Amino acid sequence: MSAAPAVGAGGKAPAEDTARAVGANKWTPYLLLTPGMAWLFLFFVVPTIVLIFTSLQSGTIFTGFTFTAQFSNYGDALTNYSDTLVKSLVYAFLATLFCLVIAYPLAYTIAFKAGRWRNIMLVLVIAPFFTSFLLRTNAWQTILSDNGFVVTFMHNTGMLAVLHAIHTPTWFPTALQFFPNGITAPDRVLATPLAVILGITYNFLPFMTLPLYASLERIDIRLIEAGQDLYASAWTAFRKVTFPLSMPGVVAGTLLTFIPAAGDPVNAALLGSPAEAMIGNVIDSQFKVTTNYPLAAALSVLLMAIIVTMVAVYVRRAGTEELV
Repeated sequence: MSAAPAVGAGGKAPAEDTARAVGANKWTPYLLLTPGMAWLFLFFVVPTIVLIFTSLQSGTIFTGFTFTAQFSNYGDALTNYSDTLVKSLVYAFLATLFCLVIAYPLAYTIAFKAGRWRNIMLVLVIAPFFTSFLLRTNAWQTILSDNGFVVTFMHNTGMLAVLHAIHTPTWFPTALQFFPNGITAPDRVLATPLAVILGITYNFLPFMTLPLYASLERIDIRLIEAGQDLYASAWTAFRKVTFPLSMPGVVAGTLLTFIPAAGDPVNAALLGSPAEAMIGNVIDSQFKVTTNYPLAAALSVLLMAIIVTMVAVYVRRAGTEELV
């Protein structure tokens, strides 16, 4: 005579309870992702679709805009603003490079040398976030003022003359004339490319420092010590061990810096002149002043497409998919 199957606490066989629990657990990750996915859909996917739709419209603010698949808007954007677009990418690249050069030693010091001062130094890194972005940028107008100590020091030491001599060759194409009159003026820094690049560097420095620190802090110090035990010099151990292991932080930091810097309109507006206008300033002007919404949307879509392409190539060439 066969034994009756065991019955669980709920009056059902344990196998059925297990199957039900597995089925419920299968949907748990999707339920947890629902709020975030809904947020991304509403505030990223939908606006992007609307932006693309707007970029293919024609008309004016007075006659109204209609969808006519006006792909010529993209041609007009490239024809009229290709030099501004390239200049914005160059400014963002230089600012990202400066951020990396400054932030890596800082993050390295916090991660390995700060000791009990680590938390204080981290607070100092993020302290600028407690102040408005606009106020921080306006402060640089005072720092780089013509009669300020910074410009006075640069002028007295000859640094200003050296920087003014840095310019793009005249035989470069017009779209590549990033610094036709020098990276600074002969007697000032404000309203020059250097002022814009310095402002971007300062404002986005924490976005480079924090991912680098997170990546460096995770490195097992015993790996570096093992390299030195194998007769590697401090520089060789850094080049062969520390820097490769910190690459996820380098990639994450450069992306977090370059992407917003390329479209930033604030630093160029407050620290530069019309000659230093970046693509973000052009898009802002087309939306608010000229009210040429299709052209502004086309410029925005082009900027997104270029950045996405550059990021994809960069991440692939960097050889890491592990972003901190």
